[in-house]
Amino acid sequence: MSITGLPFDDIRALMRQMPGPDGAAVHAKRHREMELTKPEGALGRLEEISEWLAAWQGRAPAVRRPLVAVFAGNHGVTAQNVSPYPPEVTAQMVQNFAAGGAAINQICAAYDLGLKVFDLALEVPTADITQEAAMDERTCAATMAFGMEVLAGEPDLLCIGEMGIGNTTIAAALFAALFGGEPAEWVGPGAGNDAAGVSRKADVVAMALKRHEGHLSDPLEVLRRLGGREIAAMAGAILAARMQRVPVIVDGFVSSAAAAVLFALDRRALDHCLFGHVSAEPGHMRALRAMDKVPLLALGMRLGEGTGAALAAGIVKAAAECHSGMATFEQAAVSNRH
Repeated sequence: MSITGLPFDDIRALMRQMPGPDGAAVHAKRHREMELTKPEGALGRLEEISEWLAAWQGRAPAVRRPLVAVFAGNHGVTAQNVSPYPPEVTAQMVQNFAAGGAAINQICAAYDLGLKVFDLALEVPTADITQEAAMDERTCAATMAFGMEVLAGEPDLLCIGEMGIGNTTIAAALFAALFGGEPAEWVGPGAGNDAAGVSRKADVVAMALKRHEGHLSDPLEVLRRLGGREIAAMAGAILAARMQRVPVIVDGFVSSAAAAVLFALDRRALDHCLFGHVSAEPGHMRALRAMDKVPLLALGMRLGEGTGAALAAGIVKAAAECHSGMATFEQAAVSNRH
């Protein structure tokens, strides 16, 4: 860890060293775009996506080693009856991922995406945030460092997702602490709560914010007090991807909470990120607006598991292929406009 003995100092040091986009790759991409056999701008947002890929990959846009990383964690706040499902479901779903039986497995197979699932000490839930901090600083920083290891396989496109019973309550608390507003503006049905359950979640978020008030001005402190292991790991993965110039697709409500911590530290921190979809969780669009991000898809999904990010990856792959594989006017012997 750092010389000061404060683990978060290492994270802050990395944030100060974040690289920017590759201007030469963007220039080359734009030059080729003008020569492709189509009217200028005819592929709409696909052209923006291929330029985003070029900017962060530092080359002609291509997706050859895409990876969906799903981080799983358990939460002490489930003791407050915030989910209709018991916490054991987290580990059971991790087993389902391993067996190939979950929705994310099918989407990864359909789009030829790699999949890795990370079990973050499921047998040791984080502390109940209504009673105490979810993690101490060392645990939180170490979990972020663990998330950074997802880049070891050198993916050229990273999709992040999560699994964790109770984590929409955690995400709502994070958003409320980072962006303000009332708890009721951030909570939603999650895994299927009825109106009474949603109201209870809002009360729990309010209790947590009250418990930690006076300690929520620092986004990393917000993460350790109100977050979870899977959220810390996703934040670490996003930051590591930035340091290695790997473009990232963020999934839904909970994954966006991990991204929001980095955004609150530095508004440029998510320039290498695309938000795959807007969740049916009502607070998600509010969060995306706060971060000035436009989601790619709106399919009414609220499953998590990285499913929205993986679906978006199919479109990103198509955008790259359209740019890199399409013939130029000269190659196709097609007359260009005068």
